[in-house]
Amino acid sequence: MIADKWTRPAFYALPAGGWRDYVTLLHPPYTLWLLAYVVLGAAAAPTLAPARLAGTLIAFFLAVGISAHAFDELKGRPLGTRIPSRVLWVLGVGSLAGSLGLGIAGSFVISPWLGLFVAFGLFIVPAYSLELAAGRFHSGLWFVASWGAFPFLTSYWVSAGRLGVGAVVVAIACATISLAQHRLSARVRAIRRRAIEVQGAVTYRDGTVEPVTPATLLAAPEAALRWLSVSVVLLAVGWLALRW
Repeated sequence: MIADKWTRPAFYALPAGGWRDYVTLLHPPYTLWLLAYVVLGAAAAPTLAPARLAGTLIAFFLAVGISAHAFDELKGRPLGTRIPSRVLWVLGVGSLAGSLGLGIAGSFVISPWLGLFVAFGLFIVPAYSLELAAGRFHSGLWFVASWGAFPFLTSYWVSAGRLGVGAVVVAIACATISLAQHRLSARVRAIRRRAIEVQGAVTYRDGTVEPVTPATLLAAPEAALRWLSVSVVLLAVGWLALRW
């Protein structure tokens, strides 16, 4: 049977209840990962605009770090939190409204064209997280486009006022990194959230027999996810420091 240690819904999930549920809801490593793309976008722009970067970070934290994750928890309680549904709705709608407000303000200050990015964000957050339209927008393709390329492109455009070939190439790189995240986490989620029993063993040529357990199945992908999240954040911080 699956050991208790491996029945947590995610490697970063805290024991259910109280304030711990709200920490778990934020998906800390993945939220920081996405915000790192925002920092990379600003750092890659020809001109570094700290105030615009700060506003973009807050907007994405509200829209994805809180709103998208609150909506996601409403859809089947994948994290197993005890947060009341009405509180999740308030967090989801309220945070998305706050992000929208920042986007509208930015459209007046920076350019009306920012409204296109804002409109896409306003659409994709509930469409992906609540699996609207029979889940058509809840796929690997939409994941890498929305949580990989989009944050980078938005932040770059907010600072530069334009997009170029180089920005698009880096955005694709962000998307492919997010694709690795999606592929690794899909397997991990399946084992942690749906598996009830693991059986089997690996027999090597020298006769060594290694039992197949939740630990052996989760160790490599979760280590990769941990190190990738740390690496992307360090890359963003380092690149920003070089530009400062």
